[in-house]
Amino acid sequence: MLVNDYILYIRTVRRYSENTVRIYSDALTGFFSCSLGKNIRETTVHDGELLEALTVQPVRNYEIFLLDKKKESPRTVNLHLSVLSGFCRWLIRQGKLASNPVRLVARPKMKKRLPDFLRVETMNDYFQATEAVVAEENLELIRGNDKVSEKVYHDRLARMILSLLYQTGMRRSELISLNISSVDLARRVIRVLGKGEKTREIPLGNSLCIEISLYLQSTVALIGHDRAGDAPLLMTSKGNRLYPGFVERIVKSELESVPGTTGRKSPHVLRHTLATELLDNGADLNSIKELLGHSSLAATQVYTHNSIEKLKSVYTNAHPRAKIGGENGDQSSNLEIQRRSETVGFHSEEGFKD
Repeated sequence: MLVNDYILYIRTVRRYSENTVRIYSDALTGFFSCSLGKNIRETTVHDGELLEALTVQPVRNYEIFLLDKKKESPRTVNLHLSVLSGFCRWLIRQGKLASNPVRLVARPKMKKRLPDFLRVETMNDYFQATEAVVAEENLELIRGNDKVSEKVYHDRLARMILSLLYQTGMRRSELISLNISSVDLARRVIRVLGKGEKTREIPLGNSLCIEISLYLQSTVALIGHDRAGDAPLLMTSKGNRLYPGFVERIVKSELESVPGTTGRKSPHVLRHTLATELLDNGADLNSIKELLGHSSLAATQVYTHNSIEKLKSVYTNAHPRAKIGGENGDQSSNLEIQRRSETVGFHSEEGFKD
């Protein structure tokens, strides 16, 4: 079946992650099952039936179905249409389809969503509150596979997860795939396998190197023996590799322990937080792009969401002409600007008068 061929293509040739492959497979199955009136995973479907469904009207009907019946958000609907469009482009290259019907369907408008991020103070409060968890003397409490040892180890593992996500900006899947050999403490770098099977190196700070070293000692104390280089860097108290749900729960639980923390609490929010802090402290977009493993600069530019007030402050303090009578100028200059604004009928809080 053509859908299976396309899924094999994006998995092996394009080397999409398994999570992305699953999303593509579900989106295509949803469209064709809806358009053909039968579950294409449970019944035999000929390629001719699939190609007949790829016209403008079925695509438009499916869009309406997602919006009105399933109450999906515009963002989710656009994701489904993008997957379907990619499938159509592949079919055109295979000579199976003459044109892409998805391009003729108007897509629902999406509200621009800025990435969530946590305040610097929030992260500082968390790391200060958990400092004792990663202390070297804390290792003496891990004496084997007993309840106390498991609790102490779990707390150290939780802190290690937060430290790696926040200080390196790696993705959840990248964190889970780390092996002991991924860490080079001598060079202070960690090798990460990112999207598309692309490997990149991320620098490690001194404190993070020490924390990783102490964490590895805790794993030896827990299980009673050294582990090979191809063993998972982060492991559960049973010695198994972490999994997505485990990491999500740890991040949410740890951040909820910080008083006053609001908003989403997820591994990706920590990634956004690092990118935002780097940008706010003068890092250039290309460097952030390389650190995060983005394939294009456009993906990194979403973090340029500094408030206009902060931009005005930077501009006023940095531009030589802006300093003259600007926010750092005398009060009379500011009053003069206000007077002239009122003369032309403009009010900063109300806009232009009728």
